Amino acid sequence: MLTLAPEVEVLARFGRALADPIRCQLLLALREAPRHPSELAEAIGTSRSRLSNHLACLRDCGLVVAVPDGRRTRYELADARLGQALDALRTAVVAVESDRTCAAAETEGCC
Repeated sequence: MLTLAPEVEVLARFGRALADPIRCQLLLALREAPRHPSELAEAIGTSRSRLSNHLACLRDCGLVVAVPDGRRTRYELADARLGQALDALRTAVVAVESDRTCAAAETEGCC
């Protein structure tokens, strides 16, 4: 039987990164352009210490890299294809959500 452990681990890391709204915001911000932590904290409205923990998680997941920039550090996506993957995933989820219908939607007011 074929083992897919490495592929599963990669997807699990990606899922762990996407499991938190702040990390999602960071990935989307870095998709637009590399940024310094102060810029990221201001853009998403969080403290620098909280941001640091999330950036560490994203680094550990292999999704972002820290690049020395003089006396500062700049963060960017580890690979440009991650930005494309985020766009494709977001588009697919939106498409699925708009196609989803619930049998009880009219009577129960759900969905």
